[in-house]
Amino acid sequence: MNAPPIGAETNQSSYLATQIIPRAKDLGGFEVRRALPSARRQLVGPFIFFDQMGPAEFIHDGGIDVRPHPHIGLATVTYLFQGEFQHRDSLGTNQMIYPGEVNWMIAGKGITHSERTSAETRAGRHSLYGIQTWVALPEDKEDMDPAFEHHGSEALPFIEDNDKSVRLILGRAYGATAPVSTFTNMFYADAVLAPNAILPMPDDHEDRGLYVLEGTVSIHGDVFEAGQMLVFNPGEPITITAGEAGARVMLLGGDTLSGPRYISWNFVSSSKEKIRAAAEAWRASDWEKGPFTLPPGDASEFIPIPDKLVI
Repeated sequence: MNAPPIGAETNQSSYLATQIIPRAKDLGGFEVRRALPSARRQLVGPFIFFDQMGPAEFIHDGGIDVRPHPHIGLATVTYLFQGEFQHRDSLGTNQMIYPGEVNWMIAGKGITHSERTSAETRAGRHSLYGIQTWVALPEDKEDMDPAFEHHGSEALPFIEDNDKSVRLILGRAYGATAPVSTFTNMFYADAVLAPNAILPMPDDHEDRGLYVLEGTVSIHGDVFEAGQMLVFNPGEPITITAGEAGARVMLLGGDTLSGPRYISWNFVSSSKEKIRAAAEAWRASDWEKGPFTLPPGDASEFIPIPDKLVI
């Protein structure tokens, strides 16, 4: 995932801090909508990157090939609604991910990974639809050793009522706590609402937002369609009402970070110097003595660093 296109933002009313309309980009039949970072809103809690992938349909030997690339200072979250990915990283991880599961990769001081559609899936018609996010690490964890966790759908809390369900992916919300190892107070959840269902946003987090994935929702009488991220003013009670066709929304937020974060290409850090050092290390491509190595089983190619990296 490279430098983000910027979506449009507006300030609408007293409860809404920012409304973000992501810019869609077609990657050869595969659509990405990037909501974070944006021009006036870099973070929601610790979440610094938010991409909707697809939905996309592949018919003839198609798929996703995100070649090996590096990260520092963040954790990546992959969550799918349709399809699958094969994740490989420089720790030696080789992990498939399917809908309702979570891949949580902590880059820390440096990791390299790739994401590809498996050969088995490429053999037939298939689809891909999901969300990828980055969580900026607190300063005292930016230089930690990299790590990886996978949790199946059965391990993630599933909160269900008559007309709505919430799968908790990260952190704590609605009295439940996800098993993923996080470092700050946060929440990230997938909520499916039947027509006219009502869901209150968690009210015990400093920063809160939602992304309308499908359908429409109304809040304080304002109607929001799919493909929008809403960031709410702190402390404002928020209740979501699904439209006549129902809705699916991603809920996210948590404590704000103790200081600013810099983001350049695939690097996030509280220090520009650390980003420059990581960029130079990747440019040097010294896989034996440098800080980065390529994933075992996927070491024949990699994404080169952009010629003009803005830091």
